[in-house]
Order: sequence, then structure tokens, then C-alpha cells
Amino acid sequence: MNQRADITQFQDRRSGSRHIWFLNSAFDKIDLGVALTRIREREASKPFAFVVTPNVDHLVRLETDTVLATLYAQAWLTVCDSRVLELIGRFSGEKIDVTPGSDLTARLFETVIDPDETVTVIGASRDVIDAVTARYGLTDVRWHEPPMGLRHNREALEDCARFVAENPARFIFMCVGSPQQELVAEACLDRGDCTGLGLCVGASLDFLGGKTERAPAWMQRSRLEWLHRLASEPRRMWRRYLVDGPKVFLLWQRWRKAQRELRALERSLSDPQKLRERALHQRIRALEGMLQAPKAD
Repeated sequence: MNQRADITQFQDRRSGSRHIWFLNSAFDKIDLGVALTRIREREASKPFAFVVTPNVDHLVRLETDTVLATLYAQAWLTVCDSRVLELIGRFSGEKIDVTPGSDLTARLFETVIDPDETVTVIGASRDVIDAVTARYGLTDVRWHEPPMGLRHNREALEDCARFVAENPARFIFMCVGSPQQELVAEACLDRGDCTGLGLCVGASLDFLGGKTERAPAWMQRSRLEWLHRLASEPRRMWRRYLVDGPKVFLLWQRWRKAQRELRALERSLSDPQKLRERALHQRIRALEGMLQAPKAD
């Protein structure tokens, strides 16, 4: 990775105290409003950085997909895309702020993006691009449609990054699914000459462009958006929601066990008797060291 971009990337990240580690991902402790503010205020001329929006599917894949874990570690901002994860966190005594990628994308177009500014898009379809352009009155959309099999096509990934470098914009929407969109973001970092902020937001433009119907608001609030997507696209989504998704509860069980063991260790280390024993042990070792030290002539 380009050293200059790498240094800037980590300088621009917030301190660890502003993150929470839950299951197997770190999340920024910010809600949708704060996320929008941070994204809006980031200067377009800064070296390229990117935002990821993990959901249940991503966390399950993070368990075995080391490539995805490495990509997430490079993100400038990590926000939770799943209200189901928020609920699991609540049961665990953890506050997980939710910033769905689809909501984030919609709010950016509605309140942040000027219709006359350049918007760069990697992925989506011509119909979606045309629909989003018309809906928001956009005048300068730069669109690149990569080939299928992007994850295993290094040349195509580099073509995407080249397009981002040659079409600079404040926001670059990466809509080719995970981990392809994160791989494109990494390729942009590797070039070292890309600017702007990449948003890895999957199907968000499909919702805005009318290609895919989003769940009604009441289903979103009830954390049933996954059920709507399953009912709308059963052949495509059945495995994600009925086979892979439930594995998150196994992750949760292991996480809770690890948390209990950690709390037990903390209690043990803070026990007064244990503290006295450690102090006595350290004193004995110090005396042994003094006795074994060579005497001066």
C-alpha cells in the first residue's frame, strides 16, 4: 500500500475509545446524524478513504473470510447496517448505533450532494443510474460498470481504481456487493492518487432508482427488513437469510462466553488477596535478584 495514503488513512481514523468491538467487528460509536456530519465535512481533496456498512451477513463471513477482515481494518468509518445487530447488542448490554447504508445514501442525495457536483459510481446498472440522475436532478454522474467476477479479476479492480482517479469526486458510490466493493476501495488506496470518500453501500442505489423495492417503514422499524427482501427475492436471498444469517447467534454465544471469561479474570486480578500475593511474589523475586547479583570487590 502506498505509504503516504496509509499514514493519512490512520491519522484520519478516530481514536479507539470511539469504537466498540462487537462479535467480530469494530463499529464507530456514532448514529446516522453524526455519520452524515463527518462525511459532509470531510474535504473532497483529501486522499481517498472509504466507509463500510457491516450487516449480519458480513459479520458471519468475517469469521472465515480473512480478506474481508483485512479490508474492513482499512476503513475510515465503520457503521452498523443492521437493526438485528442493534437488537442483539441491546440484549448483550451494548449500545450499537445503526446507520443503514440505504438510509445514509438517501440522506446524502437529499441533503448533502449538490445536483451540479460530480458524483462517481462504480457498479449498478444503466437504468438505475438514469433513474437516480433524474430523481435528484444530477448533472455530472461518472459511471463505470465493471465485469462479473470482479473479486478474482485484478485487472478489472485496477480499472475501477483508475476510473476513480480519473474522475475525482467528493463521493464515490461503490455498489458491486461485498467484498468486491471493499476490494475496489483497497485498489484505490493502493494507487495513492485517488481522492474523495468511497461509500461501500451495496444495493442502495437500486432502492433509490426503483430497481428494488425497499421494505415499508414499519417493517424497517420492526427489524423485519430482511423478511421483506427474502419475500421479494426468495431464489436470490434464501441462503443468506435462512442458512448463513442464523449463524450470527453462534458468534453471539462465543462472544458472550468470552465476555464472561474476561469479566471473571478481571474480578480475579482485582481481588485484594491476589494483589497481596502478587506484591509478595514480586518482592521475593527482587530479593532473589539482589542475592544473585555479583558483589563489588
